[in-house]
Amino acid sequence: MRQFLHGKVLDLGCGTMPFRSCLPDTVEVYHGIDIQCHTRQLTLIGDVQNLAMIADASYDTALCLEVLEHLPNPGRAVAEIERILKPGGAVIISVPHLSRLHDLPHDYFRYTANGLRHLLESNGLDVVLLQAKGGLFAFLGHQLSSTLLTLVWSIPGLRTLGWWLNRWVITWGCTFLDQVTGNAKLFPLGYLVVARK
Repeated sequence: MRQFLHGKVLDLGCGTMPFRSCLPDTVEVYHGIDIQCHTRQLTLIGDVQNLAMIADASYDTALCLEVLEHLPNPGRAVAEIERILKPGGAVIISVPHLSRLHDLPHDYFRYTANGLRHLLESNGLDVVLLQAKGGLFAFLGHQLSSTLLTLVWSIPGLRTLGWWLNRWVITWGCTFLDQVTGNAKLFPLGYLVVARK
């Protein structure tokens, strides 16, 4: 994925900008946009479905990670992403397929590979990579992880034990079970996609 991150990057729905510190040296400029301010480093406040404040062909790369499911009109957002990308620019998108309801009342969609491909291609983008992530065990493990960590997080000694149990037993165990059973084909946790203008 890192090979697609370069030049001027816009992180759409960036929240607290958790991916900013992970960007490769090929990224020259990083901007974040969100509907509300979660950090003082935010570049723009605005709706991903209406990026009128950004000129056409302004960015080399766009990140849109776990955002499209929260938009009532994801097609409009993808059209805006296509518009602000430079020719040959890429967008990296991740979306859920299996997921509990979250961030209500703004939880609108779940995506299949075919639906995601259609959404991107019908808005002028060419899909370069489309892969499932996780599987049924990852989904179930996430629910167990959330419960375990919520129960122990405020208890100092148990927080560390809970974190390690979560990482080595639940996370790695579920990853192993998903790989062994190959269930991601029918029960993907979500998708990761790269598309180019």
